Amino acid sequence: MEESGVAQRSVGHRAAPEHVQPDDVPVLTALAALADPVRLSLVRELADSPEWTRACGSFDVPVGKAALSHHFAVLRGAGLVEQRDEGPRRVNRLRREEFDARFPGLLDLVLRRD
Repeated sequence: MEESGVAQRSVGHRAAPEHVQPDDVPVLTALAALADPVRLSLVRELADSPEWTRACGSFDVPVGKAALSHHFAVLRGAGLVEQRDEGPRRVNRLRREEFDARFPGLLDLVLRRD
């Protein structure tokens, strides 16, 4: 599968992540993904980071590895996050432009810290 010009392949025993296009995401799915405090924290940290610089284990969240994987799966399923494997690391980017095209202003609202 090809996603954003980057070939997706598995590394070792780990399958390549599957991504959902933001255009295919219902608004309730997007809102549910952003309603969770851990996922909102992940999105906020990604919004403040350059693309493809944050590995999954680099986020400051109070959950274990399995729960973190689940949260990233939900964010991918909502079209918010894209992931790719770089050697043993899985790196992330917020799909800001694509998500904003689908839901204009929604990320601006949830990323506000007031």
